[in-house]
Amino acid sequence: MTPVEPTPVEPFQAAQASAASLARLSGVPSHHVAVILGSGWADAAAALGPPDAEIPLADLGGFPPPTVPGHSPVVRSVSTGGVRALIFLGRVHLYEGHPAATVAHGVRTAIAAGCRVIVLTNAAGGIGDYGLGEPVLIRDHLNLTGRSPLTGPAQAGPSRFTDLTEAYSPRLRKLAREIDPSLAEGVYAGLLGPQYETPAEIRMLRALGADMVGMSTVLETIAARHLGAEVLGLSLVTNSAAGLGPELAHDEVVAAGKAAADRVGALLAAIVPRAR
Repeated sequence: MTPVEPTPVEPFQAAQASAASLARLSGVPSHHVAVILGSGWADAAAALGPPDAEIPLADLGGFPPPTVPGHSPVVRSVSTGGVRALIFLGRVHLYEGHPAATVAHGVRTAIAAGCRVIVLTNAAGGIGDYGLGEPVLIRDHLNLTGRSPLTGPAQAGPSRFTDLTEAYSPRLRKLAREIDPSLAEGVYAGLLGPQYETPAEIRMLRALGADMVGMSTVLETIAARHLGAEVLGLSLVTNSAAGLGPELAHDEVVAAGKAAADRVGALLAAIVPRAR
């Protein structure tokens, strides 16, 4: 028998409680934009400016500690260009043993804290013709994790039958391209992980229309769109997908992210003040 994924009781109430703790500890009653940083992206946070508050996620409730190198259990409150931003310096993943609701808790907390724009970043393997260290806008995704944050007992709030036709905001993608016309777009395939894909799986993903592949982002996007927030997705191509380049290793993914920190940091610093 297939095990049933446990669903936390009242995940939306849990997000409201975390948002209340965030407002109390940060001294900021409401935020506008949230940025969730993927593997190797943490060094880019400095470009958004010094934090007015830096809070351990453990103090907010509902956030288990990340176990993956390149992810820090901290959220910052930053004022940049008149926009109050939440910067999550890491995330947790399904492959760490968490249910989908836990993976989506950061996004739901940010929306409960007032954010109507969610910027999701990740490190991805390149299937399309991208250079290493190149940021790519996510145009659409394939959720191949077999999970959704909208499953489980019915909750109060919007219908769980969420329209994902424009999962990744055309407005925000246009804004990003105005800032950096060289940005490419692509389709992101989200898989469960933690193992990297086989060459046969990469051939399958290419046939399905995927341009990048990773182990995050898709559940957070679903959770954000369910609550009506706009999503901007940015993948940093940190390696070639299996069979298209050298043997894969996570420490090299993190190193590639660090090497691209100046470029992606400048991009985020230009986007966030105009994203509200």
